[in-house]
Amino acid sequence: MKKSIGSYPRVRTEGGGQGVVSQAGSVLLVETVRKTGLDTAISAALAPWCKPRAVHDPGKVLLDVALAVALGGDCLADVGMLRAEPEVFGPVASDPTVSRLIDTLAAAGPKALRAIQAARAAVRERVWKLAGQAAPNTDGQVIVDLDGVLVMAHSDKQDATATWKKTYGHHPLMGFVDHGSGGSGEPVAALLRPGNAGSNTATDHITATQLALAQLPKKYRRGRSTLIRTDSAGGTHTFVAWLAQRGRWLSYSVGMTITDAVHQAVLKVPPAAWTPAVEPEGEIRDGAWVAELSGDILKGWPKGMRLIVRKERPHPGAQLRFTDADGLRLTCFATNTTSAPIAALELRHRQRARAEDRIRAARATGLRNLPLHDTAQNRIWLEIVQLALDLLAWMPMLALTGTVRLWEPRRLRLRLFSAAAQLVTTARRRHLRFARHWPWTEVITRALERLALLPNPG
Repeated sequence: MKKSIGSYPRVRTEGGGQGVVSQAGSVLLVETVRKTGLDTAISAALAPWCKPRAVHDPGKVLLDVALAVALGGDCLADVGMLRAEPEVFGPVASDPTVSRLIDTLAAAGPKALRAIQAARAAVRERVWKLAGQAAPNTDGQVIVDLDGVLVMAHSDKQDATATWKKTYGHHPLMGFVDHGSGGSGEPVAALLRPGNAGSNTATDHITATQLALAQLPKKYRRGRSTLIRTDSAGGTHTFVAWLAQRGRWLSYSVGMTITDAVHQAVLKVPPAAWTPAVEPEGEIRDGAWVAELSGDILKGWPKGMRLIVRKERPHPGAQLRFTDADGLRLTCFATNTTSAPIAALELRHRQRARAEDRIRAARATGLRNLPLHDTAQNRIWLEIVQLALDLLAWMPMLALTGTVRLWEPRRLRLRLFSAAAQLVTTARRRHLRFARHWPWTEVITRALERLALLPNPG
């Protein structure tokens, strides 16, 4: 009987292997770039910063960094993982070249940011057309969620300050398009702010909304086909008034703070005015009710604003606030939508919680920290992060189906992008042969087949 030498088989290793591509599943992202025309769009946008006799195109350099971030990188030097696989990613610039480009774009300031953002917006419109029924519109409406993100700084960086959570870093304001329960989401705004930036700064919310609208296809930039949704940080007079001035253009659903006036108004609501809250499947939510407030509570707010309040039994052990009533937790929000029951509007607002999933994905895709020192450089980094998140949203939208489309970046990397393959050249054509025993090889190959069926750009 052989003696056991451990739980795992012993494998002898050597470093002379050839014809094997690591991270071969990332060809899904490369094909997404090609089919959407993102590479040509970014290259055209950054053409003003292409130096004479330059070896590497600035657009390709920036997109290579975005691909590295999409694959799990968190600094500029991680582009080296692409440089090691020229058969898949082509020529990749050196680390000094990448750094010089970031410095050049940072020095250009808003002009470079606008160029990148315009390219992303143009490609987004094409992607949504290619996606067809999978495009992110719920009942003909696009929902944009705004939310702040605390990004920690572990060294001295420009504009890094103490945050409201007594940490140290930055406080960007992000915007995401919600793909609904059948998908994920994609970034449409990223406003870099110091760590001490207020949560309810109306000017920043207006700027982020303008950035988000500029990213949407033209037909969604006006009309009630776009909904701006925020938590109570957006519940300021200035921001709600700005949204209301565009009432013919935008719908809104904005969280509001439970003030003493709201608390007193809730106490005056008659029992018959409360409606049971509902769940996404349509069933009644036990222990939760909604009602609409009216009267003096709306004085000073824009005309047409509706104030809807929810009361519910708190979870066991939850600590109540002094603004809660009769042992029930209170929350409320404002909206200008009139075409749906208040229970449906409250459910729609509550689904803003999906923005937390988008933030979690962003933290796993380059937003865990800002790796550069200057604010101008980190603004470019935020554009790179958004490019990476765009790819991680567009690829599933165009190539994946069912529950697989719901996979977040970490799972996509573990199951799809990390798959290795054998590189075979026949008849002057290169082929990647994925391992037959890999559990998700069929998911990869079918996704590539769907991408291959899409028309080429231009």
